[in-house]
Amino acid sequence: MLEKTGRTTFAAGSDAPLTIRRIDAIPVALPLKSPMKMAGETITAAQNILVRIEAKDGTVGWGEAASAPTMTGDTLGGLTAAVRDFLAPRLIGQDARQWPALRPGLHRALLGNGGAHSAIEIAMLDLIGKVSGKRLIDLVAKPRREAVKPMWLLGNKTAEEDVAEAHLRQKEGFNFFKLKIGVKELAKEIAIAFAVREALPKTPLCADANCGLTLAAAKSYIDKTRKARLMFVEQPLAYDDFEALKKLTRAAKVPVGVDEAIHSFADITASAKAGAGGVSLKLIKLGGITAAIEAGKLSQRLGLSVNIAAKIAESSISSAAALHLACAVPKADWGVSLTHFYLAEDLVRRPLPLKNGLVALPDGPGLGIEVDEAAVERFRVK
Repeated sequence: MLEKTGRTTFAAGSDAPLTIRRIDAIPVALPLKSPMKMAGETITAAQNILVRIEAKDGTVGWGEAASAPTMTGDTLGGLTAAVRDFLAPRLIGQDARQWPALRPGLHRALLGNGGAHSAIEIAMLDLIGKVSGKRLIDLVAKPRREAVKPMWLLGNKTAEEDVAEAHLRQKEGFNFFKLKIGVKELAKEIAIAFAVREALPKTPLCADANCGLTLAAAKSYIDKTRKARLMFVEQPLAYDDFEALKKLTRAAKVPVGVDEAIHSFADITASAKAGAGGVSLKLIKLGGITAAIEAGKLSQRLGLSVNIAAKIAESSISSAAALHLACAVPKADWGVSLTHFYLAEDLVRRPLPLKNGLVALPDGPGLGIEVDEAAVERFRVK
């Protein structure tokens, strides 16, 4: 997790303290529209932690983070305990407006636990934004864009199903697709890449193995799919095998991205040195939006492309946070994954919409979304 903090100031229009009186860690299980099979797991319901921070004046801020045992090591129980037992007690009675000064102490008190730190930070900034009337992005950065083109993940059993789903999603406005690989026979996954490319000849297309390939299999997949014109292949190898990554990038004619390997600035630098073409930045890996924005700046300095992604699957709370991040970093040229689209039910009254191929930053203060607390209670893990 990143410890470095960017310069953050809050011109909230008042010097009065914004005193925190209550923080709740709320574990939820959110049903997906359909199961998502990845190399390391099959997800049927998203196990997420919500953070609800309430100020003395009654204003509430919300944050969210997904459990990700195979990516960050965070389990739902661990996230709940981290927020409830370690982070929340250090914030009760504090002035939320002093968040930049409070944040370093939390990271000293609890090492790692990027998801818990991220959910706390997003909830704090949502709270501050609501009180100040400012969007979250305007609290932490100068906006570089006001909308993004989201990508859609394809991970069906057959090429025919992937093509049919891609056509359906295109009609809804999606025009960037990622193939989930490392879960089927290699020859079949190669054939799927060509089938989708034939069906979508001009649409950006990439693939993500989630650490599911050997070096030999990764070389074979990249070589044999060259004519499918994949933009990049993400995390084909084990997250900690930088020597294999170096061997792969030397031979590959397609850019190789890293995702599970990125948890710190050092990881970004090491990936660049190993020849990676880009990185996937997630709030839960980096410990919040402050660090993630700095990671985006570092990626630009190193000449790396950037993908911004929420974990499968988070509600519009986390998707809104990822959207603010995607509009704040210098570039997000490898696409943006907003994962509330995969949920059967959301936790907000008006889920972030896709309109004319774009998801726009909400106009409202903070995250710009309105949480439905009845829905939160319905999906709370008892």
